[in-house]
Amino acid sequence: MRSCDREPVISVGLLTAPKIESRTLPDGTFEIENVKIGIGFHWERRERQRFAGNLRVIRDGLMEVAVNDIPLEEYLKSVISSEMNADASEALLKAHAVVSRSWLLANIRKEGDSAYASPQYSAGKPGEEEECVRWYDREDHRLFDVCADDHCQRYQGLARQTNPTAARAVGETRGEVLTFDGAICDTRFSKCCGGRSELFENCWEPVAHPYLTSVADNAGPGERDFCDTDNAEILRQVLNSYDRETPDFYRWEVSYSPGELSALLRRKTGVDFGDIKALEPLERGLSGRIIRLRVSGSRRTMVIGKELEIRRALSESHLYSSAFDASAENGLWVLRGRGWGHGVGMCQIGAAVMGAKGYDYRQILAHYFPNASLTKIYE
Repeated sequence: MRSCDREPVISVGLLTAPKIESRTLPDGTFEIENVKIGIGFHWERRERQRFAGNLRVIRDGLMEVAVNDIPLEEYLKSVISSEMNADASEALLKAHAVVSRSWLLANIRKEGDSAYASPQYSAGKPGEEEECVRWYDREDHRLFDVCADDHCQRYQGLARQTNPTAARAVGETRGEVLTFDGAICDTRFSKCCGGRSELFENCWEPVAHPYLTSVADNAGPGERDFCDTDNAEILRQVLNSYDRETPDFYRWEVSYSPGELSALLRRKTGVDFGDIKALEPLERGLSGRIIRLRVSGSRRTMVIGKELEIRRALSESHLYSSAFDASAENGLWVLRGRGWGHGVGMCQIGAAVMGAKGYDYRQILAHYFPNASLTKIYE
């Protein structure tokens, strides 16, 4: 898939397993058993899922790979219903359709560009402090355009499409993407920015995008942050049932005993730091997310980054975000943080609140992606 002068058909990797269990249904759709969702996150689980389009099963060494070929606009109906509830507000669904469409087309277009190879690594020179910095983006997939899980975009088939509003939101924004300087924008989104969005280059490759700047998630100075809400009806729009297992996201707190923290870091990084003496932020982004964190132990000291590597190191799955402060209190290590996810681009909960307040999808997009233009690239 390379041309964008008409609606493309994309290939989605659904599942890799020793044997793909599938069946075709009388209506021409198909079901796959044991599709894993939330891979590596605390809500990871398996589901039976039903899909439209064509199913291909590809042999890859000892494994089989299920690939779904489907027109982009049909794919998006499932994406926006999987990333949030299908009966979310029209403004939110339309905004997300544009963002998801833009992200996919922009990232497929940059496949094979060595400047965007992922993950990346860097280490201190001999005699300097040891450092390991990595970032994780959409790696080039060999057998399909995009995967079906949070690593790319959630695509959980037809079961999530429970409301005609989602289909209408995709149809009424058909072919619309965000562009900057003639190119499709590499749009990003996360659950909750925590009050301010983050710069792209602080989470991924060091490339500045003028439309992925750091914006305050409110209507103006002194106003309450859009994503600071406990409104159950608004949160239900964005958080599916398993997402609601995470009750605190705007502000959160976790604590570890010294032994728990040392064992966790050893297990997650493979490095035996010994007793942890300090967790010292060396560099933060504009949202407060830590980009480089010095972990000092009785046996070893190392600087780790970027934000996802830090989140993986300090949680059994993923810490909600790297925007936190760490302190030793009453014999515990306490991490107090804000936000859920990398915080770049559109804040999904903030956008849901904006929709509830009467903003339309164009206003939502303009808020989170300043300097970008809404452009229709195919009919």
